[in-house]
Amino acid sequence: MALFLLVSVGQFAVQTLMDYRTFIRDNARWLTGGFMLCLFSSFGQTFFISLSGGHIRAEYGLSNGEWGSLYMFATLASALTLPVLGRIVDFLSVAKTALIVIPMLALACGLMAVSTHWLLLIGTIYLLRLFGQGMMTHTSMTAMGRWYSGHRGRAVSIATLGHQAGEALLPIVMVALFFWIGWRGTWALSVGFLLLVALPIVYLTMRVERQPKLNDKKEVKRISKDWTRAEVLRDPLFWLLLLGVLAPSFIGTTIFFHQAYLLEIRGWGAEAFASAFIVMATMTITFALISGYLVDRFGSVRVLPFYFLPLAMACFSLYGISPEFGIYIFMAFLGISYGISSTLFGAIWPEIYGTLHLGAIRSVTVAMMVFSSAMGPGVTGLLIDAGVSYLLQIFVMGCYCLAASLIMLFVTRKLLSRT
Repeated sequence: MALFLLVSVGQFAVQTLMDYRTFIRDNARWLTGGFMLCLFSSFGQTFFISLSGGHIRAEYGLSNGEWGSLYMFATLASALTLPVLGRIVDFLSVAKTALIVIPMLALACGLMAVSTHWLLLIGTIYLLRLFGQGMMTHTSMTAMGRWYSGHRGRAVSIATLGHQAGEALLPIVMVALFFWIGWRGTWALSVGFLLLVALPIVYLTMRVERQPKLNDKKEVKRISKDWTRAEVLRDPLFWLLLLGVLAPSFIGTTIFFHQAYLLEIRGWGAEAFASAFIVMATMTITFALISGYLVDRFGSVRVLPFYFLPLAMACFSLYGISPEFGIYIFMAFLGISYGISSTLFGAIWPEIYGTLHLGAIRSVTVAMMVFSSAMGPGVTGLLIDAGVSYLLQIFVMGCYCLAASLIMLFVTRKLLSRT
């Protein structure tokens, strides 16, 4: 039996890799553009900004709660802006959108390098979050969702690997550059990288928009119409689905934002935490590709309830394992969850609500995701200042994931009854 299972898994892996190889070969330019947008969004992601968190708190004289609250306020402002700004992807081409978004992200990096007042710091974080985490990812996922149909899961899974590439490589590079040119110098270097490397690559690869081909329509049509954003906002199931969208961003952002405090109370080394990103990236890549195949075969709705389970295990392992190897167990489970969710929530919205108004619909979901990522550091930072155990907060997050998994079973049944 064990040998049979091993052979079956091996055959599945080989077939999956062959499918991906052919798909990547035929769609290299568009997949590269989507990948690069996600990769370069790292400059506005919490894991990247938080690497400078200790320097920022020291230079501006901020406590954990004050820094978290400032970060929360700026990120909430970016979340409120996204539903308005995000609609431009429905009216402008992806390449023209990139010509706006990437220079604005470079401007934000430049402000981080020179700002000295806390008010300017708020504006800097606002721009980083809006154009980095928000618009870069939103543009990539909207393009993949609109340009692909039968292979949407594969397209999304490959594009989102840009996030994992950034998480695996940039923390190590960032820490090394801190010692060489300082944290402000590193942010200044990011400006040149975005303008001279990121912008030309993204524009040239996505300048010609992909037109869906006949063989893209192999899947069974899962929607009866293209929903407008107003119709989506009146759909009760949409708001229940947001429970799934918000969990990874809230939990992951919270833990990475307060990583310095976590290392302090656990007695872990910063180098070990930075190196564990490679474990997370490896697991995320693996399960993003697997989930891309599963989404194309079974639909994202059927995959929905299961990705909460590894996220719960990530929280419980961080809460219960005190030796330093607990970092790697946590990162492995978090990577599994990130891999599934990154593909799932790039594919589920066009599958349920269509592609005609996808930019407007996704702008709301991305805004809510950014909102949750803002609330996490702010709320937990205030609770830490109030004396509430940070590890206990992480345990409660794990319990939330288990409850949300049960809710998603109900949502899945309701969504499948619509098709």
